[in-house]
Amino acid sequence: MNASPSESEAEEAPDLVCQLDNVQGMVDAFTTVRWKRHQDAVVELSEHGVVLIVEETGCLQAKVYLQRELFVRYEFKGHGRPRFGVSLGLFVDCLNTFSVPGKSSVIEIQYPGPDMQLLVKSVDSLESCIYAEIRTRIPDTVSWDYNFEPAGSTPISFTVKSAALKEAIDDLEWPGSSIQISLQPNPPTVTFRGEGHGDLQIDFTYYVNTDLLVAFQCDRQVSYRYKYKFLRATTSNIPSAVIKDNRGSKLTIGRGGLLKVQHLVSVARPTTSHPRIDSAGYQQPSRIAYIEFFVKPEEDEATIHD
Repeated sequence: MNASPSESEAEEAPDLVCQLDNVQGMVDAFTTVRWKRHQDAVVELSEHGVVLIVEETGCLQAKVYLQRELFVRYEFKGHGRPRFGVSLGLFVDCLNTFSVPGKSSVIEIQYPGPDMQLLVKSVDSLESCIYAEIRTRIPDTVSWDYNFEPAGSTPISFTVKSAALKEAIDDLEWPGSSIQISLQPNPPTVTFRGEGHGDLQIDFTYYVNTDLLVAFQCDRQVSYRYKYKFLRATTSNIPSAVIKDNRGSKLTIGRGGLLKVQHLVSVARPTTSHPRIDSAGYQQPSRIAYIEFFVKPEEDEATIHD
């Protein structure tokens, strides 16, 4: 018995067809979680948007959330949450070919293609059409469940300017060593301390410099150690646009010392409005990609209480 045309069309419909008008924003977001040259990622699709997941040895995990509102077109017809594996470096390099400096390029992304590939093409260029196919694979592992829970009734968190956070971690470079992050409520202070051939300590004091440490929430003294290479991965590729926009990064310590680092990357279309419209107060709604890193502490370190 032959399937009706509507049934066969439904079977062949891709899980996702979406269009994005800021390729550079997507490149920036994905580059933020690329901490080594050869890296695999898992992409998860849903009616709510796209999530890209990268992880290493069960100690470090990063997620990029691209909510459907970031796309100018988002048609999801998949069942459940389809997932596929892809080379992160290849994906970023491919997207880079569609990004033209100073120009707003619109691309269309489709998955899956006839051979389960990821299809990318330009849709707004009159001169030429760029088209790419990226081979995907079936994910061989399931992402570890970080199960992030608050470390008590009061969340332990602080927000620091992204540029200052990156600079502090870069300054604490002790390859193969660990970095101790300590918080104390009185006076409200965050301390990063590295040990190597000597000791290096960087303090962020909330009341002294609120331009750097812009938020602080902690009701007891806590201290955990994290592998330097994993901590550095959370800031090593923060996009220059985030630094330029003077954005902040939020760090939260959950139960057991699990560290969550959150960055915000803009994927808004480059401003092409007439200046008079801008001066009238019109502003494009903020379109932000949410990026989260989860870093497990070293096992031999226990929470220090007052």
